[in-house]
Amino acid sequence: MGVGAHWRAAGRSTITRRPGLSQQEIFGVLVLRRTCSSVCVATVGFLFLLGVCLLYLPDQLTLEPLVSEENGAATLLIWTHPFGRYRKLPDCFALYQIGGCTLTDDGRAYTQADAVIIHHREVASGTADLPQEPRPRAQKWIWMNYESPAHTPRLWRFEDVFNLTMTYRTDSDIFLPYGYLLPREYRSNGLQNRFAHPLRAPSRLHLLRPRLLAWVISNWSESHARVALYYQLRRYIQVDVFGRAGRPLPEDSGGSVVRLVGRYQFYLALENSQHTDYVTEKLWNAVRAGAIPVVLGPSRQNYERFLPPEAFIHVDDFPTVRGLARYLLMLRRNPARLRQHLDWRGSYSVHQPTFWAEHYCTACRAVRRNRGRTDVVEDLTRWFHS
Repeated sequence: MGVGAHWRAAGRSTITRRPGLSQQEIFGVLVLRRTCSSVCVATVGFLFLLGVCLLYLPDQLTLEPLVSEENGAATLLIWTHPFGRYRKLPDCFALYQIGGCTLTDDGRAYTQADAVIIHHREVASGTADLPQEPRPRAQKWIWMNYESPAHTPRLWRFEDVFNLTMTYRTDSDIFLPYGYLLPREYRSNGLQNRFAHPLRAPSRLHLLRPRLLAWVISNWSESHARVALYYQLRRYIQVDVFGRAGRPLPEDSGGSVVRLVGRYQFYLALENSQHTDYVTEKLWNAVRAGAIPVVLGPSRQNYERFLPPEAFIHVDDFPTVRGLARYLLMLRRNPARLRQHLDWRGSYSVHQPTFWAEHYCTACRAVRRNRGRTDVVEDLTRWFHS
C-alpha cells in the first residue's frame, strides 16, 4: 500500500462511459489506454506508447484537415465568462485553424445559437441563471467544468439538462485536458504545434540542478491530503514552499512558476483532491520546466494515460514518506538513475491549452460534428464522481 493510500477515501476512482458515446466522441480509444498503461511498465511498452500516442490527443491535434464545410457553420454562445473574468473571444480559425465558428457572449443571440456553453461555477453558485426554456429546436447546451468533483457543488440541480459535457475527463463528450504530450515526429504537421513547447533531455553538464525540491501552493487547507503529505515529507527533506501559502515567487522569476521550477530537480505536483483524470497544470508546469514531478492525484495507471511511466514519481510507489524522501536523495547522488526519469523528454513536446480560448473553439468544432444529436446527459452527478 502506497503513501497516498493513507489520505484517500477507500477505493480508487474508475472510468465509466455513459451509454451511447462513440470512441471518436471521446477522442481516444480507452481500451488501448488501459492496455498501454499496463504494457508501458516495460521498455517495449514505452515504444508502443510512442506508436499510439496520437490516439489520445484532443481532436484538433490529430492532424486532421479542417471540418468539412458540409456540416455548415455554427454559432456558439458563451453564457457567462468563467469566474466572472471577461476575456476577449478568440478567432478560432486564426488561432487553431478551426473554421465555421462564430463565438458570441451576447445573450440576445440565444435564439439563433446552435449551442450554449455554460460554465458550472456561475450557475451552481447562483450568480447566473440557466437560459430560459424552452430552448430553440436542436440547440445544444454544453456543461463545462474544470474543477474536481470535490469542488463541484450542487450537481444534482443539472440532471437531464445538458446535451454535451466538456471537461478534463477522457470520457467527456468534448475532451480537452489541462495538458498533453505531442510526439516530436509530428511537430511539422500538427495544426497547433506552434503552441507546443519542445522538451529536451538534459545534457550531462546540466543534469544536476542547483536546488532540490519545490512546491508552489495557493489553496492551503489542513484537510487536504497534500498538506498532510507535506508535513511528513519536510521531516526528511528540504521543501521550498512558494505561493500564497509560502514565500512569494522570487522577483527574478518574473512571477513565472515554470521559470522558478526550472531551478529545481523535483517538484511537488500535488492535486487538491484525488479523482479520475484530474491532472492539472501542476504536473504540466513541472514537465515544461524540466523538473521531475512528484505526484499525488489519481492512480499511477491513470497518470500513465498522459505521459510515460518514468516521467513522474508517484507517492504511491513508496510504502512510507521516508522511503519517498530517501529515493529523491538517492537520485540526486546517482546521475545515471536520475537520467532514467529524464531521457524520455527528447521524444516529445508539451501543449497546455489556453483557458478559455481553446476550449470555446474546441467546443464549437464538436458542435459542428454533432449536428442532429439531441441526447440528454443523464446521471451527471454519478458519472462525474465515478
